[in-house]
Amino acid sequence: MDRSELIEHTRRFVDAFNRNDLDAVMEFFADDAIYDEFNGRRNVGKAAIRAAFTPQFTGAFGRMQFLDDDLFADAAAGKVMASWRCTLTIKDAATAWRGLDLIHFAGGKIVQKLTYAKAAAPLFQN
Repeated sequence: MDRSELIEHTRRFVDAFNRNDLDAVMEFFADDAIYDEFNGRRNVGKAAIRAAFTPQFTGAFGRMQFLDDDLFADAAAGKVMASWRCTLTIKDAATAWRGLDLIHFAGGKIVQKLTYAKAAAPLFQN
């Protein structure tokens, strides 16, 4: 994929999260993909990744949205670094935390999604 395709794939991927469409999110992953959560938990394969995402998509953490901060794409490496602010509504109170994903693409699919946060647990901000 060229740089513009990497960026477009990443934006569509984030849009699927923001639409709360788990099936659409999962279509972006290769069958043997790896998802490392911000807490260090590694999920290998689509079934494990879906299970890791399910609480988020069923509202366990409230309504979540990912707002783009910055994005870097390296077409030669097939990698995108996307920093974001995750907004949530918990018990009717709005809050947010910051993080980033390092996403590796191969053959048009995500083969690795590494998520990082600025703290051991999400740093909630008003």
